[in-house]
Amino acid sequence: MFFPRGGSAHVTRALATEMPNHGWDVTLVTGSRSSGLGDARTFFDGLDVRPVDFDAGDAPLHPSYEDRPGAADQVFAAVDDETYNKHVDAWANALEDADANSADVLQLHHLTPIHEAAARVAPDVPVVTHLHGTELLMLEAIADGAPWPHAQAWARRMRRWAQDSAKILVLERSQIARVEELLGVGADRCVVTPNGFDPTCFERIAIDRAAHYRRHLVDEPRGWLPGEDEGSAHYTAADIAPLVGGGPVAIAVSRFTAVKRLGLLVRAWARGQRERLLPADASLVLLGGYPGEWEGEHPADAITASGARGVFLAGWHGHDALPSFLSAADVNVLASVREQFGSVLVEGMACGLPAVAVNRFGPASIIDDGETGWLVEPDDEHALSLAIAAALTDDEERRRRGRRARRSAQERFSWPAIAGRLASVFDEVADVADGRLAAPGTAA
Repeated sequence: MFFPRGGSAHVTRALATEMPNHGWDVTLVTGSRSSGLGDARTFFDGLDVRPVDFDAGDAPLHPSYEDRPGAADQVFAAVDDETYNKHVDAWANALEDADANSADVLQLHHLTPIHEAAARVAPDVPVVTHLHGTELLMLEAIADGAPWPHAQAWARRMRRWAQDSAKILVLERSQIARVEELLGVGADRCVVTPNGFDPTCFERIAIDRAAHYRRHLVDEPRGWLPGEDEGSAHYTAADIAPLVGGGPVAIAVSRFTAVKRLGLLVRAWARGQRERLLPADASLVLLGGYPGEWEGEHPADAITASGARGVFLAGWHGHDALPSFLSAADVNVLASVREQFGSVLVEGMACGLPAVAVNRFGPASIIDDGETGWLVEPDDEHALSLAIAAALTDDEERRRRGRRARRSAQERFSWPAIAGRLASVFDEVADVADGRLAAPGTAA
């Protein structure tokens, strides 16, 4: 339902690219913007993509699972019934145009009004729902009493959509208990399908760090300050002297949402400098932040308030640029406290980067503490600062964990292997729908 900007879009593109190698042809119906960032035709180039253009009025702009005051995409749980029905009508038209009723399986990403549209347009086609985790966070906020005006109506819809699905794809095993509690779907219908990486793209490459950072921070800056345009956060050659001089580099890749805890990361970095834990020439590169989007404290404000030095806003870049940024760094840092998976950790591991991350949810299942990275407790500024310092001051240990991280990524998280397992799920679902195989739990 969303125009391409977050992790689920990269997952969708990777799976849609790989599934034909396992016997499944893919038609992709997706939200889009008319041009530039968010244009699905560009992002999904080479695929059979049917864009639903929000700028052209094909559908109302999608809501969000995150409540960001002033954002154009309001939180789902605040969307009223009239607007909800407009979403359903628009996506029903899109599915009809894509001939969804003739499909063998509908893979629907997240829990959205597309489920309702699919039930109207293709009631006999089985649905596999792919949860990416943010929808679970919103449901948990509703269960905790979040005061959104239409919260209960959305919780009921989302439970019904999940319960009507043939299978639920979850990112890691700990999500199954949450699916059972929040959505009322049994563990027998859940399939663990982690996110992965493209082994043809993500590997460590030889890169001229000085030239790389001069280009992206000085000559062609994309970093942006609150309320300003891309490029408003720009640097001089003197500013980036540590990067050019070969000092150790930590990188954090994410959107500027509250759950990512970028402010905490910046303060942990500043603390490491005050306590003389970090090398004097260490740098922190913040890559990401969709232009104009942020929740709470903007990282630039956190940098100013904390007095952190050597922290650089590199701006939003396409996924194809990520291997070069990862290869121009030494450690990957993710301070997010409720990261449902952590694709960027896997991509960094594939490029030989060990990670510093929080010992919860997805990162806890990806990172082997002491072997492929460092895990810390949530929202623990001191522990985060110590872990980053440990990673950047011990070159030999960092390289050891980086080598093991690369092997782990290759063995566990390559897209071709994941797509093969998913194709088997689709085969089973299609066979049940066609009567060739009994549904799980039924007598044959």
